[in-house]
Amino acid sequence: FGRQRKSRHIEEEERVATAYHEAGHAVLQVLLPDTDPLHKVTIIPRGEYGGASMSLPEKDRYGYGLRWLKATMRVLCGGRIAELKKTGDVSSGAAADIQQVTRMARTMVLEWGMSERLGFLRFGPEPDREGLFAEREYSEETARIIDEEIKRFADEAYSDARRLIEEHWDKVVRVAEALLQHETLTAEEVQRLLEGRTLSKPSVADLLAREAAARKAASASPSAAATPSEDEDPGPIAAPQPA
Repeated sequence: FGRQRKSRHIEEEERVATAYHEAGHAVLQVLLPDTDPLHKVTIIPRGEYGGASMSLPEKDRYGYGLRWLKATMRVLCGGRIAELKKTGDVSSGAAADIQQVTRMARTMVLEWGMSERLGFLRFGPEPDREGLFAEREYSEETARIIDEEIKRFADEAYSDARRLIEEHWDKVVRVAEALLQHETLTAEEVQRLLEGRTLSKPSVADLLAREAAARKAASASPSAAATPSEDEDPGPIAAPQPA
């Protein structure tokens, strides 16, 4: 019988969860000065993602500063936190965010010497020894500290993001509810909402209603006058006039 269709109620619940998730990302993207500027945010599904919050780097980046990394990790945490606060539940929608935060924290500790406890050292395998035969060249105690530092970077990002979401929850709500109405917001529109202003563009429901009304009007309008068929007498043809 084919794939069972989900109820409208469940679909709306997922849509709300996605809107608050993306609003959490977008609000922190605007509030935190060390992140890349927000470009737009949408809840229109793309592939395996229910929505997206997109940034637009101001210039090419050839390296990653600690402030940028920390701020970006907080933005990544903001989606899960806002979704949880709104729905009281967590979903797999944060899987890519979790993966990015984990990878960033590990690289900061293992590769980039950003842990004060471990200092100016690299703990990843040497390039020519990566893979099956790579050996760990540090003690169990150092391995324990590495794990603690990776977790510390991730935990601090989540804790700070949760504090910011709580402090600016009214802004998250405004952006999320606007996403439910319009589906896509530009950075300028998000900024208007954060400033407490309203948007003047029509909602998706308004646009759909207009399209439906236009189609109904077109189908109800009388058809254009039919041209004479080959069997019909077109009437007398005027004789050509002499030049």
